[in-house]
Amino acid sequence: MSAEHFDDGLLDDEVELARADTALRELAEAGARVRREAEAAKGVEDSLRGAGRPRAVVAVGADARLLRAVLEPWCPVPFVAWPGPGLPGWVGALDLVVVLAPRGGDETAAAVHDAVRRGSTVILACPGESALAEAGQGRDTILIPAQTGDPLALAVVVLQLLHGVELGPEVSAESVALALDEVASRCSPHADLAANPAKDLALVLADALPLIWGGSVLAARAARRVVETLRRASNRPALAADADHLMPVLEGAEPRDLFADPFSDPFADGGTASLRPALFVLDDGAEQPSIREARGRLLAAAESRGLHVRTLRWNEGPEVARYAALQSLGTYAAVYLAVGLGRYSPST
Repeated sequence: MSAEHFDDGLLDDEVELARADTALRELAEAGARVRREAEAAKGVEDSLRGAGRPRAVVAVGADARLLRAVLEPWCPVPFVAWPGPGLPGWVGALDLVVVLAPRGGDETAAAVHDAVRRGSTVILACPGESALAEAGQGRDTILIPAQTGDPLALAVVVLQLLHGVELGPEVSAESVALALDEVASRCSPHADLAANPAKDLALVLADALPLIWGGSVLAARAARRVVETLRRASNRPALAADADHLMPVLEGAEPRDLFADPFSDPFADGGTASLRPALFVLDDGAEQPSIREARGRLLAAAESRGLHVRTLRWNEGPEVARYAALQSLGTYAAVYLAVGLGRYSPST
């Protein structure tokens, strides 16, 4: 089967789903990874309390931008997510540097070296036996021993610890774990197409060029994560952007042909050029006036062109739990899209 043609029968095929077992199992175990990281970090908060309030907080590494999305509106001191390498020139002994390196890679080594050399307080979240942990040893370094290699799980635990020292809002690792468990239950490969929201979403994605929008800062970040996963899963274009950037794409779409054959093959031309844009809205319950206005404009533009619209909604739990659930739901859909495209088959 060509990897460009979607076969919805594969979504409930035990053999095909077994070939995607590694990806599906990784998603199913996301909640357990959050709990494992939280358990390993117990006792770290006491060390943080002794450090006092910093002049500023700088975060580097995997999911540093997630920390920024959560902390910026709340943090009582300036917060920067720094792309690196190294650190901004102004960082010194009065500042807190948070390094997220769930796999202990050397992409954050320069930042760790700079922070230790300048006498900054360092929260170093990395494997305890890694070369990075050894390089970061110092009087003002607090090690969070990463266990799972999962960037989201580690970031959630760091956010929980920062709340404990009044540098961020309340974040409960357990609430995030429960949300991820709930998504795994609803999107299990054992749930058939009629009852599985991720498989249902994969059906829509199969015939679409996805435009994904999230209104809140965290929903927008989840949209970018989902798009990254969709691109890898399908080798097709997908776009996550704010409303002003999506509007020209929606308004530029050809109006739907009412006389077109609904059963025609969208891949008859051998590519994806005939696929129509579809709007996917990530709804995490945020209802600020600016969000409602932007969502209204997007929905009106999609409706005027006869484009498909689908809302992924998760309004349960705290904001970080909702973010994690939306990202997980979108990632499940990407895996099922890959299953339907035959990308887990030995011949592809």
